Amino acid sequence: MIVTGLAVAAAAWGVLMGVSPVLQIRRMVRQRSSRDVSIGYFAILLVGFLLWLSYGVAARNLVLIVPNAVALLIGASTIAVALRLGQRTGGPDPAAAGCDNGPRAVARTDPGNAPGEHR
Repeated sequence: MIVTGLAVAAAAWGVLMGVSPVLQIRRMVRQRSSRDVSIGYFAILLVGFLLWLSYGVAARNLVLIVPNAVALLIGASTIAVALRLGQRTGGPDPAAAGCDNGPRAVARTDPGNAPGEHR
């Protein structure tokens, strides 16, 4: 009875851990950039999830299959979103929005400013 309870609790927590990268996906989509994401880190996790999933299938153990399948799908989605967004600086592209005050804008100096001082 205790072993079954622990197995269910571990599997449920495993699913929550597997879903947690959705927070990273949300942040990447909001920032429109994946520059703060280590794709290598998620790739290493994917290999681990795949190995544990394979072991769970071979052992016919749902406690291993379910959380690792969820984690594998979400991890693959995280990598896909990161690769799609690329290493942009984040935020909407001012050039695409028709604005001319994006990163290319030049700081204007006031004649009363010291040399090199910008407002």
